[in-house]
Amino acid sequence: MLRGVGLARCAVTARRCWVQATRTVTSDGNDSTEGHIISIDRSGLYAPDDHTVEGVEKEVETAMARHLKTLIKFRSGPITLAEYMSEVLTNPTAGYYINRDVFGTAGDFITSPEISQMFGEMVGIWCVSTWMQMGSPPRLRIVEMGPGRGTLMADLLRGTAAFPTFHSAIQVDLVEVSPALQALQARALRCGGGGHGDAPGPSRLVPGRPGVAVAWHRSLDGVPQDLPTLFIGHEFIDALPVHQFQKTERGWCERLVDVASPDSPLHLRLVLSPGPTPASRLLVSRRLAGLPPALAATLTQLEVCPQGMAVAEGLARRVAAHGGAALLIDYGQDGPYEASLAAIARHRFRPLLQAPGSADLSARVDFSALRQAARGAGQGVACHGPLTQASFLLGLGMGARLEALLRGADAGQARDLVAGFRRLVGVEGPRMSREAEDAGAAAGGGEARGGAAGAAGHPGPTEGAEGEEEEGMGVSYKAMCISSSDLPVPAPFDVLPPRQQHDAQ
Repeated sequence: MLRGVGLARCAVTARRCWVQATRTVTSDGNDSTEGHIISIDRSGLYAPDDHTVEGVEKEVETAMARHLKTLIKFRSGPITLAEYMSEVLTNPTAGYYINRDVFGTAGDFITSPEISQMFGEMVGIWCVSTWMQMGSPPRLRIVEMGPGRGTLMADLLRGTAAFPTFHSAIQVDLVEVSPALQALQARALRCGGGGHGDAPGPSRLVPGRPGVAVAWHRSLDGVPQDLPTLFIGHEFIDALPVHQFQKTERGWCERLVDVASPDSPLHLRLVLSPGPTPASRLLVSRRLAGLPPALAATLTQLEVCPQGMAVAEGLARRVAAHGGAALLIDYGQDGPYEASLAAIARHRFRPLLQAPGSADLSARVDFSALRQAARGAGQGVACHGPLTQASFLLGLGMGARLEALLRGADAGQARDLVAGFRRLVGVEGPRMSREAEDAGAAAGGGEARGGAAGAAGHPGPTEGAEGEEEEGMGVSYKAMCISSSDLPVPAPFDVLPPRQQHDAQ
């Protein structure tokens, strides 16, 4: 979690008392700490029995479910959804991301870089273009947060090989907590032990493809703040823990995770706090202050990602101080969500609390919250977008890139290329030639880089959700840029109408 953001650090000191400490950085750079004690009666929420009810078949208890039940008992009460999400995804021993490859058709979801090489190539074009706008500094960091298998970065480096001056300037820093994914990234970038894929230790520099220095860090705090930097966060914010709140006659209460009753088939259940919590007192008021008053007045439920806002504020401070920009691509909207957190396993949604540790947890991204946090970093920051993913990719020339690739492709390759293109942008695109259209017609769906066409990717706001209208990745995914204010508007965000560009500042 980044410094400079007032986030709740809560600890249970007694059954009926939470202590909240918040830390802020004032305009003069000094730290200030405030403490509040809030009493909460949990007696009506937590009363697990040790016996089972005859005739009720419980689901198989995962190692994570056992851990969470022990944690709840130790805390003498329910935990927040944010704590649940953090434990399920990144617990050092049983976390979902820690010891497995969760990407691709054999995993639980497919991300855009796994669908087509063109995605990483377009992000590479954005990096080169922005670097040139920065005046082509002789040294530049490229930081990717949550790099997955390393596919995006591998495609980025390969696709920008035609710019040798750019390659000689860059150093790659990967922010990754999973040793298993570090090993996959090292292999994709041909790092460590001559390409054997040995996972490097934290902050260890190793030669990567093609001869670019690569370093790994467990958190963004570990990345040195010494150079102009381009940050990339693709499907990164969606995996950060969220809190969910509900407006009641008692005020804004919080949804919590408790041990389920013996007659439930699940081991865990959702409950509502009997009154305001430290998180609701801190986060709800802060988030509502950043919304139009008319909208804020209508909300009865609210989902907030404080770590996502912390990341946005931290990135803004970095680019303001050292130059550069941050590109954030995720599925979401330019406004708040009520309750979007979902569990995804084998490309399908499933009950949120079912078999914890065996499914990914993901929440849609509120880009307006990221903009609010970035602006809170102070002077020297500009925010651009969000654009739809289709506008972002097509604006960087993905249609022209498809045409170039099709000229050297056989029938099977053409089918894959067109299927991947259509899936990423959700449209055929204004620059698709007759050759591309013919190839698309011949493809008949076919298979793209990520595997069988039609397999669900990392589900977007309405992609594959039961009871909702499907919406393509080109629309459901958005791109946002946080940049130094002395940098010209990076492409393709410069195609926004002038009023929107002004509003973004």
